[in-house]
Amino acid sequence: MAGTTLPTPLYGLYREELGFSELLVTVVFAVYAIGVIATLLLAGDYSDEAGRKPVLLVALGLSAASALCFLFEGGLPLLFAGRLLSGLAAGLLSGTATAAVLELAAPGREARAALVATAAGMGGLGCGPLLSGLLAQYAPWPLRLTYLVNLALVAVACVLTWLLPETVRHPVRWPRLRPRGLTVPPGVHGVFAPSALAAFVGFALLGLFLAVAPAFLSQTLNEHNLAVSGAVVFAVFLASTAGQALLGKVGIRRALPGGCLFLVLGLLLVGASLAAESLPLLVLGAFCGGLGHGLAFRAGLAAVSAAAPPEQRGGTISAYFVVAYLGISLPVVGVGALTLALGLKNAGLVFTVCLVVLSAAIGLRVRRRPLPET
Repeated sequence: MAGTTLPTPLYGLYREELGFSELLVTVVFAVYAIGVIATLLLAGDYSDEAGRKPVLLVALGLSAASALCFLFEGGLPLLFAGRLLSGLAAGLLSGTATAAVLELAAPGREARAALVATAAGMGGLGCGPLLSGLLAQYAPWPLRLTYLVNLALVAVACVLTWLLPETVRHPVRWPRLRPRGLTVPPGVHGVFAPSALAAFVGFALLGLFLAVAPAFLSQTLNEHNLAVSGAVVFAVFLASTAGQALLGKVGIRRALPGGCLFLVLGLLLVGASLAAESLPLLVLGAFCGGLGHGLAFRAGLAAVSAAAPPEQRGGTISAYFVVAYLGISLPVVGVGALTLALGLKNAGLVFTVCLVVLSAAIGLRVRRRPLPET
């Protein structure tokens, strides 16, 4: 998952090298989400039949191919290809790896397994910008070394994945791909809708930091240190991981409305940082918003996973991630388009206001009709 966010602090360098606008930055970023969504729709439940290990190994192969595209990048085509391949890899990993970790858990350890799965995903996404920012700022070959390191990490992950036991009984060697769209079992709808919408808002906040925050730091705050840019993005995911760790103490019923509350607070702080041009407010907004994302995202994932029948768990989790990744793509491209007419600051303010309204509405809904605790 770290490989999917490595380019975040580097977009400014790519802009200087290739000369494209902020809108194109968000489009390049969104190609990743398109790859994720397409994979989830086409093969979201493929591992339920083919087995977890083969799908995970294919995902790691796609991740390596993405790194090679960025390593040999010579223009926009390879940037788009690299982002698309990383999206395909993440699409296969998101539902499959989560289901595999849950199934590998010993009886009574499902809650710990859910934390491991979601924290690994969020932790990886956060470590990507931190790693690339540090290497680009303080090491040679700022647009190359990051991807060499990533290839080495992917190789280690392939070895570890190969050693895992298969958790799917009687996997089919080459099952036929059967696109099924966003199919959610009927009995899961009441849990799925508010959980997925909260994930949509949380991922939209992540998308803002991944695609737009580096430009805001350099163009508005005059902060050109790539390590700082990567650290600010890392703060969101660090807080998200902390929020996920709190679920066991808070409980699902309180975690989702509480997560929406922190999302609202974080978004308001991000909006205030845009208006006041303040780095401390932006960092504080990153921590609050990330904490809200972690609480809401893991509570929703745990509720959806528990409600789904075992034979449809992989597909249901993938549908949950589809809605989440729509949040990380569509609003961010909207911000990029608005920057052409309103400028970066005003586009960010419009974005935060819209998400505050949506997050508050979801929080009130789950406050009145709480999710089941188990």
